[in-house]
Amino acid sequence: MIITGTDTDIGKSVVAAMLTLALGAKYFKPIQCGTDPETDVQAVRRMTGLGPDRILPSPVELKAPLSPHRAAELEGVEVNLSQLTPPDEPMLIVEGAGGLMVPVNRQVLFIDLFKTWNQPIILVARTGLGTLNHTLLSLEALRARDMNVLGLIFVGDENEDNMQTIAQISGQKVLGRLPLLTNLDAENLIQVFNRNFNIQDFSI
Repeated sequence: MIITGTDTDIGKSVVAAMLTLALGAKYFKPIQCGTDPETDVQAVRRMTGLGPDRILPSPVELKAPLSPHRAAELEGVEVNLSQLTPPDEPMLIVEGAGGLMVPVNRQVLFIDLFKTWNQPIILVARTGLGTLNHTLLSLEALRARDMNVLGLIFVGDENEDNMQTIAQISGQKVLGRLPLLTNLDAENLIQVFNRNFNIQDFSI
């Protein structure tokens, strides 16, 4: 399943780490932009305590914390889209970069790649101000391409009205909410999943 977000720095990696642990999955990030202070792969390994057999390396890693198309241009790299195809695994968590409309190169957006991969999509959204517009726009883009959305995961402080409003207007299922955690480690992530999510919702 694909983990994407309504924006960058929204909590996709934390959600991906939680689901990797809870579902006994492997984690894969096709393209990494930004390596300082750590990559998302390194962060997920740190949060989960899992090794490279479960937390797979990114096939494309770029130094600048920018959109992939620009980070690649600055390094003189041409991204081969075939490199980004997720491996064939029975349970795989695939994390995108930024939001749906982030360019992979000057011709292809992440949403285009997701469409070709044909995997269920989980949209990660904030609970706070601005989430109504950002989340509904993202869902509209997915709907326009007839893509399979498994549901929504919200990140942040409790805001029941925002979550209910998005669910009612979009018709999408809210899978749960990940609160802001002080300690991002395997124990806390599993506890949050068990409290706030239903594992049956992730059966695909």
